[in-house]
Amino acid sequence: MPGGGAGTGTLAAPPPPRTAPAPGGRRPRPEPRQAAVWPGSPQPLGARFHAGPDGVAGTNFALWAGGAESVEVCLFAPDGTETRAPLSELTHEVWHGFVPGVLPGQRYGYRVGGRWDPWTGARWNPAKLLLDPYARAVDGDFVLVPQTYGHARDWPEAAVADTVRDDRDSAPFVPKGVVVDDDDDWVDDHRPKTPWADTVIYELHVRGFTRRHPGIPPELRGTYAGLAHPAAVAHLTGLGVTAVELLPVHQFAHEDHLERRGLGNYWGYNSIGYFAPHAGYSASGSGGQQVGEFKRMVRALHAAGIEVILDVVYNHTAEGGQGGPTLSLRGIDNRTYYRLGDDPRGYADYTGCGNTLAVTQPHVLRLITDSLRYWVTEMGVDGFRFDLAAALARSMHDVDMLSPFLAVIAQDPVLRRVKLIAEPWDVGSGGYQVGAFPPLWTEWNDRFRDTVRDFWRGATSDVRDLGYRLSGSSDLYDWGGRRPYASVNFVTAHDGFTLRDLVSHQRKHNEANGEDGRDGTDDNRSWNCGVEGPSDDPAVAALRRRQLRNLLSTLLLSTGVPMLVAGDEMGRTQGGNNNAYCQDNETSWVDWSLLDEPGWAALRDLTARLIALRRAHPVLRSGGFFSGLASAPEGLRDVAWFGAQGRELTDEEWFARSATLGMYLSGADIPHRDARGEPVLDDSFLLIVHAHHRPVSFTLPGMPWGSSYELLLDTGVEPQSAPPPVPPAPAGTAVRVAARSVRLYRAVREGAAAGR
Repeated sequence: MPGGGAGTGTLAAPPPPRTAPAPGGRRPRPEPRQAAVWPGSPQPLGARFHAGPDGVAGTNFALWAGGAESVEVCLFAPDGTETRAPLSELTHEVWHGFVPGVLPGQRYGYRVGGRWDPWTGARWNPAKLLLDPYARAVDGDFVLVPQTYGHARDWPEAAVADTVRDDRDSAPFVPKGVVVDDDDDWVDDHRPKTPWADTVIYELHVRGFTRRHPGIPPELRGTYAGLAHPAAVAHLTGLGVTAVELLPVHQFAHEDHLERRGLGNYWGYNSIGYFAPHAGYSASGSGGQQVGEFKRMVRALHAAGIEVILDVVYNHTAEGGQGGPTLSLRGIDNRTYYRLGDDPRGYADYTGCGNTLAVTQPHVLRLITDSLRYWVTEMGVDGFRFDLAAALARSMHDVDMLSPFLAVIAQDPVLRRVKLIAEPWDVGSGGYQVGAFPPLWTEWNDRFRDTVRDFWRGATSDVRDLGYRLSGSSDLYDWGGRRPYASVNFVTAHDGFTLRDLVSHQRKHNEANGEDGRDGTDDNRSWNCGVEGPSDDPAVAALRRRQLRNLLSTLLLSTGVPMLVAGDEMGRTQGGNNNAYCQDNETSWVDWSLLDEPGWAALRDLTARLIALRRAHPVLRSGGFFSGLASAPEGLRDVAWFGAQGRELTDEEWFARSATLGMYLSGADIPHRDARGEPVLDDSFLLIVHAHHRPVSFTLPGMPWGSSYELLLDTGVEPQSAPPPVPPAPAGTAVRVAARSVRLYRAVREGAAAGR
């Protein structure tokens, strides 16, 4: 029976719509003025300034609102005065009209009328000013007061509050879209177009990365212009990273529960405007200037050879669940834009954020793909990382790798050419899909993260698992023509401990978030090196620095695409907070003063050296999976595995637990060819990882693997400004590998052909 679902109290059937009375004593708002509207065009969607009939300048407004009964464009003067322009033209469910005289910089929103029937999912309410889903710039902030909710949030019967319509005007409390002049056509002649195999990703937050940088002028810190500043770019090029992955820069809103605690959504995973760069990161203004500032940032990074990847949140919006505010899509067509629950008053929530976009709906899918193409073709970005991508791949309920979203991306002539990264899970049943996304996609590989963390904290699994992670995770990705770069390898990300906290804290310390420790994972796979938190013990400090070197070396010397997190290369700490999503303060901002300390500057230098080593040697960034076979009769296996005795592992040893492993990469047997089809030749390397708390004697393999070995890296010793030269060690030498350390050797084969 309608209305009999969860949360409907004792109601046996839906009562007629109820509305919340206006507060007593409040003066009625004056009737808004009306603007002239010409028919205009249903395409393109959004607000587009151009010359209309007879050359008259104005703006065409087009909004898809299936099921709506009326749509008004609301134009706002600087003093807040509202002028309404009813859109009477309806073509294929798109309401449209050309309003003469509306110029760039004009602030606007929509009021959409229709039925109020929450029991069937219908939640139209023209008292609520709605943000245009296609707005290219947004001015102002959401204030989550009761007026911004389509229902009576403060209704005394809480169980049915969402069924009572609130007729109070929300316009004073919500931001407005801004008409933008699209006179800056993007020219992509200077895109770096870095091949996947050569890519090194650096995940950063626009505000957090630049907020405390001493070389950036104060007025530019925390902004797109700050990230474009030469001082910021110099750090990126000095490290050698090839791409920045920006935490969400789509316009987003803060959640009510955070605002009540005096906090905000710092990370930005609460999108509400999929075409608009977040105005809070603009140094030049929010009246459309943020668009040009973002483009200039992209151009500056491209000029430095750095690609721009956006972390995008198309799985849910800031409107939240059943009790959330009405800000945009809910008021345009709630039943189409969102996946509703078995009780249509509520939502199917595969995201943990209250709602899930209904990507199987054509107009929702169009919104997403139009947005993606816009950021590529008009804003110049080079790729996307999709938050909770499994939610986008769901058809009816289950994750489906033939879903409409994945099918559309695969055939789109623009989107199939850019970098596509999936966070291959969501919070719904069957949502964990690591290794399952189709060719064309790369994935965040949390199996790499967990295995590497476990190994270095001493929770070793069988050697096979570590071997797969070091060599590109072929057990996950060697199908469908995928390559090792399908695996985005990471040890840390924005979500969780920083690298330094990973070796300093056994448990999370999220007290500042105000959620009584309920937030953030308890499965950190961390080890505090014997002391929780900061320590003055020199031995503890030395061990932690060594562990940081081990983790960075393992990440950057593994096959696949490495991803670093901003500040990890210089020992950034969040004080043990593993969910700093609401900490827009020094907890989250990169502390550049760390580079004034020799120990942390040395860690930065080591990171740059490892990236340079990776860039110089194709065998360390292989574009093909290793087979364990030779590429020529006289060659070696392209990868071989050794124990401490200097001999190859047996099958029994491959499946056994061990804290020591040697990986040999043959530079003469790299499993891919150059552009002319010729073999790619390189040096050969022996990587030794040793996680035991005692040193080990490791015998260097003899011929044919090498006649001698040149030591390139030893994390067991503190970095020195001018380390003494170490002569090559003859094959068969038993070298002492320090406790918990990494060694990298270049193998020399006297008498072998070049590259062998």
